[in-house]
Parts: sequence; structure tokens; C-alpha cells
Amino acid sequence: MIAGRKKRVLVVDDSAFMRKLISDMLNKHPMMEVIGMARNGKDSVKKIRDLQPDVVTMDIEMPIMDGLEALKEIMTNNPVPVVILSSTTKHNTENAVLAIEYGAVDVIAKPGGAISLNLHEIEKEIVEKVFAASNVGIQNLTRKIIPAKPRTILPVKKNEIPDKNSSVTVPTPKLASFSKNKVQCSKTFVIIGTSTGGPRALQEVITRLPEDFPSPILIVQHMPAGFTKSLAERLNGLSEITVKEAEHGELIENGTAYIAPGGLHLKFEKTVAGYQIVLDGKEALRSGHRPAVNVLLESAATHKELDYVTVIMTGMGYDGKEGMELLRSSCKTVTIAESKNTSVVYGMPKAIIDAGLSDQIKDVQQIADAILGNLK
Repeated sequence: MIAGRKKRVLVVDDSAFMRKLISDMLNKHPMMEVIGMARNGKDSVKKIRDLQPDVVTMDIEMPIMDGLEALKEIMTNNPVPVVILSSTTKHNTENAVLAIEYGAVDVIAKPGGAISLNLHEIEKEIVEKVFAASNVGIQNLTRKIIPAKPRTILPVKKNEIPDKNSSVTVPTPKLASFSKNKVQCSKTFVIIGTSTGGPRALQEVITRLPEDFPSPILIVQHMPAGFTKSLAERLNGLSEITVKEAEHGELIENGTAYIAPGGLHLKFEKTVAGYQIVLDGKEALRSGHRPAVNVLLESAATHKELDYVTVIMTGMGYDGKEGMELLRSSCKTVTIAESKNTSVVYGMPKAIIDAGLSDQIKDVQQIADAILGNLK
């Protein structure tokens, strides 16, 4: 890579309007240039081979060959960082999560559906994420995740039926129904914060935890509203522990991982029955994020009676640094940071390490064992 050379971008979308809109946005960046466009997956595979771009934006729903099939072929034959732009239908959010598992760097929600006339609303996000992806080390995207044994999926409960609403508007949370009996919960909570590259990292960590995992796990993964439910369902199907999208008011239990819904901050509070989830859609975004890792860690810091094992993994920026400083000054906390060696984007863990807030630095494949070791 020549120092100072502009990052070369290929834009892939079956809509000519969307290709033009995305290209115009990216070409405004002083260090990016769109060198080509493709109208379907098959076209993208050929142009990636011929043009050798540094980064690709990819739609999922396209004729001839969709984005998911194209991505599999690209990551096998000509691996390159790919950012998925997807509408938030249930089918597309599931495929976007699969795309990240197959090697995509990140996913961006089109605010107006497949033909998003209001795409300008997220122009800053698109430009920042595509540029960040252009600097990603491809070896961490093509690294094979050890296959996990799929779990038996129980029937979906009424209050867990997937929301068919494709809008990214986040409703005011409703209280989840729960038993009045006191739930037994460990006095040590595990908290995980991650962003870009996080879904793959979470799969490598969560699927290695045993069914009798002795603590609850609270997770903030920066993802758009609508995508976190699909991520939770995917991880639940691959893991021995229970993984679910967190619901407002539900009691926190051992052996369950709760993923903050996109668009809502995740907090928790103590009640007579135990500890319960609090989801907040009114508090402002923090450093551009809701949910934010800092908000969860600040909430955790108010519970001085608890101990914590905290994990900060791959991601852009430094969300989690301020909250970690507060938590470590307030409660007994062991902090694990993902190493530069395996981070897709070495931003969030680097901020923790550089600030002297990490107790252990681990490759992502070692983090599950490190968590278990600190719970003994």
C-alpha cells in the first residue's frame, strides 16, 4: 500500500440511483475514490478480480447473485473488506448477520428501505465506516471460526415473537413479563462491549462458554435497530448458553447473555426479586452510539455490591473507556481487552490498554477461557 494513496472503492447495488448516491457520498472523502460500480453479485465478483479495490459496499438483495452468495465467493477467492448496506426487513437482518459471519466488516441500515431516498441522513456513518473498513487487515476477516454444535431451539414464547416492523424507529420499551419468585443470580456479572467486527468476535467467545455458565452476561454491540434480534437468535442457535435480545423489565439470570437492542441504552437495577434489565431510548446517543458501552458500565458502577469481569473487543473509537474508569474506581473489576493480533479494528481495546485499564490482553480465541478463569 502506497502511503497517502486514496482508498479505492467498489459500490455494489442493483439500483442505479443507490449506486450514484453512495458513490457521490464516498467521493467527497479526500482519501477515497469510487473506481467502479456493480449491479449484482456476479458482476461484483468479476470487478473485484479485475479492479482490485481496497473496500466494497454491498447490497444484499440483488438479482442473478445476491450479496450473501457473492460475499462467500469473494472471501474465498479475492478477499477484500466489505461493508453491507441493508434494509431492516426480518429476512435482510438475518442475512446481514450471516454476512458478517462470512467475513463482512460491518452492516449499515438503509433508513428508507431498499431504495432509500433519505440515505443522506446517514451519510456520515457510511463514509466513516467504509473508510475504516478500507484499513482493516483482511486476515482477521478470513480467519475461520471454529464450528459450534447447534443447540436445540425451543418454541418461541409469545413475548419473544420477532417484530415484523421493518422500521428502524425504536418504540418505547414495555415491561417484560416475569415470575415474582426471586431469581438466583451470581454476584459477579460479565459485561462485554464491542463494535466493528463484534458479531464474529462474539461468536468466537459465546459459543465456547458451557451450558452451566455461572454468571449473567450483558452485551453492548454497536448495531442498528432490528439487527440485534437477528444476531441474538443466531448466537442462541450456536451456543450452549441462552442468548437473547434484552427486554425491558426482565430479571437477569445466570447462564444467559443479554444483547442490548439497537437504538436503546442497556442498564440494570436492583429489585426485591433480583436484578432487572432497564432499556432507555430517551437518553442521548453517546459518541454517536445508542446502545453505548459507557452507559452500561456507568450503570454497573452504581452496584457496588457486585463484582465484574469486563471484556472490550474489536471496534472503532473509544466507547467504554470512560465507563471503565468509573467502574474500576467503584467496584471490584477484572478487565480483559482483545489483542491487536485478532481485532478487526483495534480502536476500543487499544483505548482501554493505552489508558492502563486492562488486566489481561487476549486473542479472541482465548477470551472465553479467560472469562471462565476469572469467575473461579
